[in-house]
Amino acid sequence: QVQLVESGGGLVQAGGSLRLSCAASGRTFSSYGMGWFRQAPGKEREFVAAINWSGGSTYYASSVKGRFTISRDNAKNMVSLQMNSLKPEDTAVYYCAANPYAYAIRSYYDDNEYDYWGQGTQVTVSS
Repeated sequence: QVQLVESGGGLVQAGGSLRLSCAASGRTFSSYGMGWFRQAPGKEREFVAAINWSGGSTYYASSVKGRFTISRDNAKNMVSLQMNSLKPEDTAVYYCAANPYAYAIRSYYDDNEYDYWGQGTQVTVSS
């Protein structure tokens, strides 16, 4: 069982930066793939970024590649999402999620593969 708590959301102007953090409980955190997803009003939840258990492999949606960076610190049970050059279309509720069986690359992109979810944190980018 893993519990996830996100923080770091807020209101920022276009071109600005935010850093989201996700604190995880549970001794098995270091063995899980971790991901960030987002959901904007009236839209389906979409993949943003993911990282494998060791932090050695990362995956990004094309819309955020080059602007967002995912990282993890297994000693602190933390995963972070550094978001730079933010755009109004990045406005959404951002969710941290844990994937216990992230063996195949495609599993990182599929929200159905994630068993544990945080409550979400709102990110609003003004133009």
